[in-house]
Amino acid sequence: MIKIKSIKWVSLLLVAALFVIAGCGNNNNAGNSAASGGNAAGESTDSAAIAKIKERGKLLVGVKYDTRLFGLKDPASGNVEGFDIDISKAIARHILGDENAIELKEVTSKTRIPMLNNGEIDMVVATMTITEERKKEVDFSDVYFQAGQSLLVKKGSPITGLESVTKDTKILGSKGATSIKNIKEKVPGVTVLEFDNYQDAFAALKAGQGDALTTDDAILYGMAAQDDGYEVVGEPFTDEPYGIAVQKGNTDVVQAINDTLAELKANGEYDAIYTKWIGKAPAK
Repeated sequence: MIKIKSIKWVSLLLVAALFVIAGCGNNNNAGNSAASGGNAAGESTDSAAIAKIKERGKLLVGVKYDTRLFGLKDPASGNVEGFDIDISKAIARHILGDENAIELKEVTSKTRIPMLNNGEIDMVVATMTITEERKKEVDFSDVYFQAGQSLLVKKGSPITGLESVTKDTKILGSKGATSIKNIKEKVPGVTVLEFDNYQDAFAALKAGQGDALTTDDAILYGMAAQDDGYEVVGEPFTDEPYGIAVQKGNTDVVQAINDTLAELKANGEYDAIYTKWIGKAPAK
């Protein structure tokens, strides 16, 4: 009798142990499934923006239409050309395998972030300086162009650089550009007239509505190339690293852009694009 009872107890203990093991196994599997589900969901979210671009079959890019050397529309042909356009085409080639699978949409310094965040465009490639304030609204790629703020004046102007600017100087600029904030910080009390775009600001300078136009030197050199009666003066007085902006959280798009930039720099195409538009090789 004792032996039979012992065997029964052993059997009961074995069955109980099996239930415990099975339960643990199910819990582990559930945990693993949850983790896998979480990762899968994360991957799905991360790749959603790229998937949307591929499904559409073209890349929507916000660029300037009024900025010589970077993004300028030819009124005769309707073509938009410049440094930013060539970079945009390279990104389209990387993502979609075709640099012509792209649609360019005009943005200004004032409209580019709203257009990006309401979904009209996939990215902004438009002489946009990376700032901490803007990082709160958008995500940026690596720096794709290094610029610095300067002044454009009529040749013979008494303004020879930032040190010549006083609160009585009338400065012209573009709405939404960081250059407006910068010049006000550098020269407290200075008068600044803001225009919708750089061509309007340049026209105002030529019409005598101001003493100097300020923005990034790369943009100003393009204006000077339009009219040899104007020149860029003084040394750059800010550091303006340009980045390509995307909606916050679109990390897969940022990665695709950064991969493109790395490829362009590795194979020499970036230097060729830079030299084509800026007229000299980039500083190393």
